[in-house]
Amino acid sequence: MAQAPKPDAQKAPQPSVDRVEELASRILSGDIILPKFQRDFVWSKKQVVDLWDSISKNYPIGSVLLWRSRERLKAERNIADLEIGQAGYDYPVNYLLDGQQRLSSVCGALYWHGDDPDSQWNLAYDLRTDRFFHMDTLVSPPNHQVRINWLSDSFLYITQLNRVKSEPDADALEDRGKKLFARLKDYKIATVTLLEMSIEDVGPIFERINSRGTPLTIVDLMRAATWSDKFDLFEQIDELLKSIADKDFSRIDRKVILRSLSAAAGGGFSEGSIDNLRRFDADALIKASGAIKDAYKRVVDFLSTDLSIPSDRHIPYTNQIVVLAEVFRLLPHPDAAQRLALKQWFWRTAVTGYFGGWNTGNMASDQQAVSKFASQITRELEAPVTDTGPAVWLTQQFRLNTAHAKILSLLLAFNRPVDLLTGQNVDIDRALHHANAREYHHFFPRDYLTGKGVPARKANLLANFVMLTADSNKKFSNRAPSAYLKDVEEKLGSNLKAALDANLISDAAYAAAMADDYDDFLRERAKTIHQRCRELTGW
Repeated sequence: MAQAPKPDAQKAPQPSVDRVEELASRILSGDIILPKFQRDFVWSKKQVVDLWDSISKNYPIGSVLLWRSRERLKAERNIADLEIGQAGYDYPVNYLLDGQQRLSSVCGALYWHGDDPDSQWNLAYDLRTDRFFHMDTLVSPPNHQVRINWLSDSFLYITQLNRVKSEPDADALEDRGKKLFARLKDYKIATVTLLEMSIEDVGPIFERINSRGTPLTIVDLMRAATWSDKFDLFEQIDELLKSIADKDFSRIDRKVILRSLSAAAGGGFSEGSIDNLRRFDADALIKASGAIKDAYKRVVDFLSTDLSIPSDRHIPYTNQIVVLAEVFRLLPHPDAAQRLALKQWFWRTAVTGYFGGWNTGNMASDQQAVSKFASQITRELEAPVTDTGPAVWLTQQFRLNTAHAKILSLLLAFNRPVDLLTGQNVDIDRALHHANAREYHHFFPRDYLTGKGVPARKANLLANFVMLTADSNKKFSNRAPSAYLKDVEEKLGSNLKAALDANLISDAAYAAAMADDYDDFLRERAKTIHQRCRELTGW
C-alpha cells in the first residue's frame, strides 16, 4: 500500500516547462488569472521589442511564477487591451504572480487587433534586417515585413509569408520568416507553480523570486480580495495620499493606511483584522475610506502645526500615524488640553522607541486607549512607556533614516541652530526638510577621533552630531575641538553662548570639548538632549 505523502511534500513548488505561446493563450482563456494586486502594464515599447528579439534568438527571458490557490481574489478583466475569458472559476485556480509584463507583451503583440496605430502592440518584424519594430500605421506593411499578430493564425501567417516570393531575395526572407514562426511555436520557459500555500507563505517567496524585486505586500493582497467595480483599494489610498500631498505627507506607507481602514470598518490594527476587510461590501469600505481620509487630513494638520514636523519622512515611527488617525477619526476636534496630551504621547512613544516592537497585543491595547481618550474617560492617551534616560543618545549611531536620528534632527530644528563658525542660521529647509545628511556633522571631528584610536561606531554616536554647513565642517577638518573652538570663540564673541544653546550644547559639554574629553562631552550632551525630550514628553 502506498504511503500517504507528508503535508510538507504536498506544498513543494511544482516545476514545469511550458511553451510561451500556450501560457499567453491560457491567460486569454482565463485558465491563468491575473489577480488585482498586479500592477498595470508599465513596459516601454523598447522593452517589448527587446523581449521579442530575445524570443527570436532563443535567449532566456526568465521564469513564470504561478500560485494554485483556493483564495478568492478579484482578477483583471483585460490584459494588453484584450478581454480575458471570464469563465466561472472552479477553485483552486492559477494566479499569475510573476511574469505579467512578459506574458502581456506576448499576448498583446500576438492577439492585438486594435485601431490605434501608436499602440505598443502594433509590432512588426522586418525579414530583411532581422529586427522587430513598432509600426505607426494600420495598413499592411511591405512584403518583407510581417505583423506579429499574424503569428497567432498559422494560415494567415503562411499566406502573408508567400508574398515574399516576388522579392529578389525571396529565399532568404522566406527562410527567416519560417524560422521566426517555428521559434515562437517551440519557445519554452520554466514555470514554477506554488501549490496550496497560504498568503503568508506566498508573500516572502514572491518577494525573492519576483523579477522586479517588488515585494508582495498585504496591501496588494487586500486590493485583490476587496476589489469591485465600485471599490479599488489602491484608488482609495491614492486619493487619500493626494489629499495630504500639499503638506508633504504623501509618502505614508500604504500598510499604515490599511491598518486605519481596518479600524474604521470596525476591526483592529492587526493583520488578522485587516484580512477581515474582504467580508465587507463596497459601500461599507467606501464609507470607512472616507472616514480615514478626513482623519488623515486632521492628523497631518496636527503634525505640521502642533508638532512642527515638516514631512512624513521625519515621523520617527510611521505606526504612530495609525494611532493618531484613529484618535482624529473618533475625536475630530480635540480641545487644547487634549492636543497637548497628544503631543506628549507622540514624544513619549518616539523617544522610548515604543513602536519599534509594536505587536498584536500593543495594537489592541493602543486601540482601547484611543477609545478611552476619545470618550474622555482618560485625559491622557495611555501608553506603557517610562522615562528611559539619556542612554539612547550614547548607544545609537547617527543615520538619518532611523527614529532617534529623526528625533535629534527635529530637536535641533526646533532650536533654530546656528553655524558655530559663522554664526549664521543653518538652512533648516535644506538640512531638515530634504533630509540632507551633508548638513549634519561631528562636533568632535571624525578624523580627529580616528587618530586618537576611537572606533568609528563610537565616533558616530548621536550625541556627537550638530547641524553645521559643509564649508564650516571642512574648516574644522581633523582638528582637536580645543583648537577649532578657539576660532569659534573669536568669530562669535558674545554670541557664543546662544549658538551653543541652539545646538543643545551645555556649558559642561563645552568645557569637556575644550579639554578634548570626548567621553565627558558625550555624557553631558546626552543629558541636554534628554532634558529637551523630557520637556516635550511632559515627564
